[in-house]
Amino acid sequence: MSQDSHHGRWNISSSDDDDEAVPLSGTTTSESRRPAASGESSHRPPSPRSPRLEAAAVDVKPEPANAPVSSLAVGSETERPASTDQLTPSKYETSPSLAGKRKKEALDGAGWALSDSDDDDSDVKGKSLGMRAPPSPKTKKPKVETERPPSPYGRVYDIDEPEDFFESSIPRLSDKYRFYLNKVTGLDKKYNSGALHIRDILSPLFGTLKESAQFNYCFDIAWMVKQYPSEFRDCPVLIVHGDKREAKARLLLQAKPFPHIHFCQAKLDIAFGTHHTKMMLLWYEEGFRVIIMTSNLIRADWYQKTQGMWMSPVFPRLPEGSHESAGESPTFFKRDLLEYLASYRAPELEVWIRRIMEHDLSEARVYLVGSTPGRYLGSDMERWGHLRLRKLLYDHTDPVPVEESWPVIGQFSSIGSMGLDKTKWLTGEFQRTMTTLGKSSLRSDPPMHLVYPSVEDVRTSLEGYPAGGSLPYSIQTAQKQLWLHSFFHRWKATATGRSHAMPHIKIYMRASPDFTQLAWFLVTSANLSKAAWGAMEKKNTQVMVRSYELGVLYVPSAFDMKTFPVHKSPFPASDSTGFPVPFDLPPTCYSPKDQPWIWNIPYNHAPDTHGNVWVPS
Repeated sequence: MSQDSHHGRWNISSSDDDDEAVPLSGTTTSESRRPAASGESSHRPPSPRSPRLEAAAVDVKPEPANAPVSSLAVGSETERPASTDQLTPSKYETSPSLAGKRKKEALDGAGWALSDSDDDDSDVKGKSLGMRAPPSPKTKKPKVETERPPSPYGRVYDIDEPEDFFESSIPRLSDKYRFYLNKVTGLDKKYNSGALHIRDILSPLFGTLKESAQFNYCFDIAWMVKQYPSEFRDCPVLIVHGDKREAKARLLLQAKPFPHIHFCQAKLDIAFGTHHTKMMLLWYEEGFRVIIMTSNLIRADWYQKTQGMWMSPVFPRLPEGSHESAGESPTFFKRDLLEYLASYRAPELEVWIRRIMEHDLSEARVYLVGSTPGRYLGSDMERWGHLRLRKLLYDHTDPVPVEESWPVIGQFSSIGSMGLDKTKWLTGEFQRTMTTLGKSSLRSDPPMHLVYPSVEDVRTSLEGYPAGGSLPYSIQTAQKQLWLHSFFHRWKATATGRSHAMPHIKIYMRASPDFTQLAWFLVTSANLSKAAWGAMEKKNTQVMVRSYELGVLYVPSAFDMKTFPVHKSPFPASDSTGFPVPFDLPPTCYSPKDQPWIWNIPYNHAPDTHGNVWVPS
């Protein structure tokens, strides 16, 4: 069958129409298994024999390198054998057979379960996902145990970082906003000046580490441990995750060689939710630091993707005997962080709650915007999700002249199901939140620009088509909301040098009509979905949130400004008062020929930057 839209035609096998649906990522019912696919990247490093693609909440979880050759259901606890010919790149050919008919697959069959944890009300198909390679008569070279595990995309995609890639002295950073991008392998050096790799963050340059907590969706524990410098490599680490049953067992197995690693399992009591928060808590001899980011703890997320983070200053310890309310910031960051951690109801986090209470967080100038699973009534509706953002924008921003012409911009790496028309959620409750500016009673309907990579953006990226493994927008969801695609804009980031580093970052903001000023800016783990942001229920008397998410909101008043000027040239790093927006403004609208990247249909019309095509099977 074929599907026409304003942005081209999708050709898919008619066998899609009768595939059985599988539970979405994060299912917590006793009968179902939690598919692990979340528009993000994934837990677990790729197996040498079955390289995996990762994706974000929706995240795709690859297997640990030392695991048996069984594939993970994307975001799931289900083990599935993976055939390597489904997951390796295939060279560009003109043969029509490449598009092949996709096979119907039962829940426990071979291949990947394709799941989008954001699609809380849509059917998700069980599919294999990847790229196909022609059979080779050559004998495989045995894996050398001292080698780095292979890339999810094959060794040809792995580029070793140059000698000067990591910081050897305290880097020059812009400390005004404390918003940083990740370093990207393969870019001109100037575009990594003022950016950070995880090895930089954990290095002694930033503090003498005593203990850390890592909150995330996806983990490659062996890789993560190697990012800690040797002198800190045995310091205790608490991993906060949302895995259950088989997925949890695999995660624990990864950590078996590392006795200093301990675990805290986040409670996911609502079906289809995920633990999608990405945060580091770092306890130093010198104090305490918080990092809220968009990257999973796997190599691919820190390699050639665009990621972002807020990194706090080192918060000093309070004097002995200080009152429990001491050390609060003007943005109530300390209170809100403690409330977020308390929402886990986890004994393992009590020690971290006590530590935070003992530190002075008064230098924090951002507001915390979190999501935690639950149904909330009354004033509790404003504690989490997009209603939390709405409350902060109401209380801490100011109206602007002609505000109906100030566009809302959203940028994300995964998309959930939002209903049969735009009013069901996107331009209803979500837009009302995004257009809130202070106490203004104006209910404006400004332009909404949604930045999401096109097929051409992915094809010409540094990673090529495999970058699409972290952009898990499914054909099943896309077909039900073709109205959404008229909002789409290309991923272009020339000012930051990252046009070809596909985004796993998630950003929302309100810009002036000429795109030189910002009314506010949010970096978060939350993709464009009801599962992440919450949805109103029961005639707007309660809100239901499925997932854990976390981000930080910048408002000008916290920086003694009226608006944030946009920094046109954020690299190399400088102390400019301009805000370093990671992508180009104004966004570039899709042309009639552009198509949004859909991760579970073939792309064999043209080779990518590595000479391969994309053929899900």
